[in-house]
Amino acid sequence: MHLDVGNALASVAKPGVTEAALERLDARVALAHERIEQGRTAHEHGYEALNLPQRTDAAEIRDAVSSLTDAEAVLTVGIGGSALGAATISTALGIENAYVLDNVDPEHTSAVLDNLPLDKTAVNVVSRSGTTVETLATFLIVRDAMETAGVDWASRTLVTTGDEGPLRELANAYDLPTLKVPDGVPGRFSALSAVGLVPAAIMGGDIEGVLEGGRDAMESLSGSLFDSPAYAYGAIAYALDLRGARINAMVPYAEALEPFAEWFAQLWAESLGKDGMGQTPVRALGATDQHSQLQLYRAGPNDKLVTLVRPRDREDREIPETDAEELAYLSGNSLGDLLDAEFRATEASLAAANQPNVRIELDRVDAEGIGNLLYQMEAACVLAGELYGVETFTQPAVEWGKRAARGLLGGGDFEEAQAVADKEPYWIQ
Repeated sequence: MHLDVGNALASVAKPGVTEAALERLDARVALAHERIEQGRTAHEHGYEALNLPQRTDAAEIRDAVSSLTDAEAVLTVGIGGSALGAATISTALGIENAYVLDNVDPEHTSAVLDNLPLDKTAVNVVSRSGTTVETLATFLIVRDAMETAGVDWASRTLVTTGDEGPLRELANAYDLPTLKVPDGVPGRFSALSAVGLVPAAIMGGDIEGVLEGGRDAMESLSGSLFDSPAYAYGAIAYALDLRGARINAMVPYAEALEPFAEWFAQLWAESLGKDGMGQTPVRALGATDQHSQLQLYRAGPNDKLVTLVRPRDREDREIPETDAEELAYLSGNSLGDLLDAEFRATEASLAAANQPNVRIELDRVDAEGIGNLLYQMEAACVLAGELYGVETFTQPAVEWGKRAARGLLGGGDFEEAQAVADKEPYWIQ
C-alpha cells in the first residue's frame, strides 16, 4: 500500500496536521507499536488478528472445501464480520456467482434463493458463537429451500464456527465439513482467515496470494509512522478527527473495491466508536459519487477526511472514435484515462477547497493487493485505537441491540427488550 498524505497537511487543508505535529505524534506511535507487538507476541485477544497472515493455513481451507469445489455458485450466510470480509475478497478476485445473505430482509432473501441453482450451490454458514440470530434464521430458510427443491443440503454445506454452539452441534450431527473461526480475533478483523477466504477457495480463487499480501503488509509495520503506511493512515485519521474532521469518507475508484468500503465502515465504526470518540465512516464510489456526494465533500462543512483509493495498474478499454466534434477530445483516450482524470480532478478539487484528503494506492486489485490492503487497514485501526485509548476489540453497543432483539422474539428475559417495549410513539400521519 502506498499513502500520500500531502493534502492532509495544514499547509493545504483546514483542518490539517502540521509536520511538527506529526513529529510529536510519532513518539506516541512508537509506544503504540510496542504495545501492539507485545499483544501480538502474547496472542492477546484482538491483537492476534495481526498474526493471521502467518497463522491461517490455506491448505487446511482447501481440504475442507474439497467436496464443494464442483459448485457453480457459493452462498455465504453470515452477518457483519462474518460476511463483509468474504464479500470483499471474492469481489476483488473477480469471482462471479459469489452471493451473500447478510440481512434478514425477506424479499431479498427470497429473490436470491429463487435465482440460485440450489443443487449446484455451496452454502457457507459463518458464526463464531453459532447463536447469531440473523445467521441461524437465514440458514434455516436456506436449508428449507434446498430440501423443498429436493437437494441434499448437508452435502452442499460447510460451517465455519467456534468450538461450541448450535452450529458446531449441527455440523457434528450431519458430519458437515467445518472450519474454525480463529480464537482471539473479533469478526471484523477476521477477513484473512477461513471466515473471509472460504468462498474464494470454493470457487478456485488465489487465497494463498491473499495471505501473501497480508504477510507483506505485516512486515511493513515499524515503530514510526514515517516508515509505515498503515500507522501513518491511522495516525493522520486520528489527528484530523481531533481537529474537527469527524467523518471519514472512504472512496475507492474501482468497482471491485466497493465492498471494501463497506468492510472498512464496519471496522472503523465498531472498533473506534466508543466513549464519545471515533470518526464516522461513510461510503462512496468513484467516479459515480462525484455526481452526488462530492458537492457536499467540497462545499459543505470542513468536517471530513476523504480517503481516495485506487489501483496503479488495471485492465483498460479504449474509447471508440466518434464524428461528434464536441467529443473529439476523447479520441485516443480510454476509460482508464477518464477514471484517472476524474480521480486527480477530485483530489485537486478537494485540496483547492481546503478539504483534507489522502490518497491510498495499491499496485493492482488482485490477491496480493487485497490481502495487503485489508491488513494495512486493520493495523491502522488498531493503531488508532491505541491513540484514542479505547477498547478497540469490543462492541458493547452492538451487544445491547442483540439482547433487545432476542428478547422481543421470546428468546429470553432481557431488560433491553423492556426498554424497547416501553417506547411511546408520537405518530404524525
